[in-house]
Amino acid sequence: MKRKLLYIIAFIFASAYSIEAQTDVTFNTICKKQVSVGEQFQVSYELNGDGKDFKSPNFNNFEVIGGPFKSTSSSVQIINGSVSKTNTQTYSFHLRAIKEGTFMIPQASITVDKKKITSEPCEINVVASRNGSTYSGGNSNNTTQIRDVSREVFLEAIPNKKKVFLGEQIMLTYKIYYTIPISQLSVSKSPSYSGFWTKDVTDNNGTLQQSAIMRDGQQYNVATIQEIVLFPQKTGKLTIDPLDINCIAQIRQQRNRSQGYDPFEDFFGDVLGTSYTNVRKDIKSQPITIEVEPLPTANKPESFNGAVGQFTFTSKIDKSELKVNEAFTLTLTVSGKGNIELLELPKPVFPPDFEVYDPKITSSVKDNALGINGSKKAEYIIIPRVSGDFNIEQTKFSYFNPSLGRYETLSSEVHKIQVNKGEATTENGAIYTPGQADIKYLGKDIQHINTNDNKLNIIGVMFFLSPTYIIILILMVVIFITAIIINNRKNKFNKNQVLVKNKQATKVAKKRLLSAYNYLKDNNQNGFYEEFSQALWGYISDKLNISRSQLSMDTVKEMMLNKNVSEDIVNEFVDLLNSCEFARFAPGDPNKRMDELYHKGIESITKAEKLLK
Repeated sequence: MKRKLLYIIAFIFASAYSIEAQTDVTFNTICKKQVSVGEQFQVSYELNGDGKDFKSPNFNNFEVIGGPFKSTSSSVQIINGSVSKTNTQTYSFHLRAIKEGTFMIPQASITVDKKKITSEPCEINVVASRNGSTYSGGNSNNTTQIRDVSREVFLEAIPNKKKVFLGEQIMLTYKIYYTIPISQLSVSKSPSYSGFWTKDVTDNNGTLQQSAIMRDGQQYNVATIQEIVLFPQKTGKLTIDPLDINCIAQIRQQRNRSQGYDPFEDFFGDVLGTSYTNVRKDIKSQPITIEVEPLPTANKPESFNGAVGQFTFTSKIDKSELKVNEAFTLTLTVSGKGNIELLELPKPVFPPDFEVYDPKITSSVKDNALGINGSKKAEYIIIPRVSGDFNIEQTKFSYFNPSLGRYETLSSEVHKIQVNKGEATTENGAIYTPGQADIKYLGKDIQHINTNDNKLNIIGVMFFLSPTYIIILILMVVIFITAIIINNRKNKFNKNQVLVKNKQATKVAKKRLLSAYNYLKDNNQNGFYEEFSQALWGYISDKLNISRSQLSMDTVKEMMLNKNVSEDIVNEFVDLLNSCEFARFAPGDPNKRMDELYHKGIESITKAEKLLK
């Protein structure tokens, strides 16, 4: 037992001595050798040791999206009783290629044990974008060529019929089929639908309802993008142009690690070495040709006015017995399926002794996936001027039924009207006419010429050129001039973007800190650190007039010292920025850690604000 204890003690001492062994310090550049215009990619600098005072290179020929982002990792190896420890620091930048060409990224530098070491320069070849597809996110270390997703995401235009009569209703549905995740769908170009009267009847309440379907032996998710009702207005072969949409397609692919990798991504990513790349995809439906036949001329009724569909026709009156100069209403209604809004109602024939006002036309239309249906009615206000028995003869309504391929005619019933003699007092009285907005006065519509010798006199005092008028005029001029001066000052102030950002830096930071506090109360760590980091970096960017692409710890430190900010406050602010980057991974109580960071942030911004005004 004692011998085993001695072995254990000896092993611990041997480990204590050997654990200090460090591998040679290296500072490597990890980047892709070829990217396309518009592609986002990552450049990383990996240090095999502990360093400080990292100096980033100049990325003149690329757009800097973010960075540097620092990550650290450590590993311990025990081989034959020998323990070795390795510390790794990685500084990453997210870039976007903006133009074609071959560009050299210069060296980066860092200090290790008071010795400055540099990385190797990196040459990147930027080529033309791939078939119009541009990156909007994803893993920048992917070097695998993006595969063709034309059969994994496609759009199809589906008409319910391709051969119709003139004026016949067509339902055109656009559906998207996909086997991979998609998002951010938007219509980039809609067809002109030349030769058609159209109406959008899409009813998705802002969300796409998806379902599963088997097609060509492959299971797809399918969702309806748009539903359009078409009514052809001319004959012949009419072509509907494609509908253009774009979306973000998420493609799963294997990562190639030979040209570099991000250990931070590998730790949180797929352990099998797969990654997901977001690709913006432009999708078009196929063009559609509709053959439109003219309506037959044989057996065409005289009462036909172009109605095509399936309809019913009714007519009614509100009273059949009344007195002279009393009004009644005749209502004609056409209901059914077809283009109700373009429908022309028939006109009835009235006895010559009836005074008829222009009809009030109203429509009630419903549209859904089955097309357009509803009703249209005309209300006539009629006033008999003489007594007697009268008939309103049948009114005929004709339409073409495309499902039967023939014309059909509907007739209203004959309405019998009995008009009795009215009282003498009713001839000059006021009569309300149902459905009309005004009151008609009978017997008083024309006034006689006034023959009296009337004189026109001015009543009251004239306002024009009075003292009140002049005072109001002067006030208007003063207000106008004042408004111009204020507007000019405001425009001058807004043109100075540096001054505007400087003035609003604290206000913007307070809003983000308030948002971070709300995440703190909800115990949302990711949301808190995101808003808190944006508040700090955004404040210092606006206050010191540093573009987001040039922000770094060293730049902030140098600029704040140039503004005569004390070194203690500068170090405190820089330490706070560093703490924000790594606090979420530190051990301990996360709520307490976020609360401490939040109060330190308010205190640091308050101190900096006093010195940076």
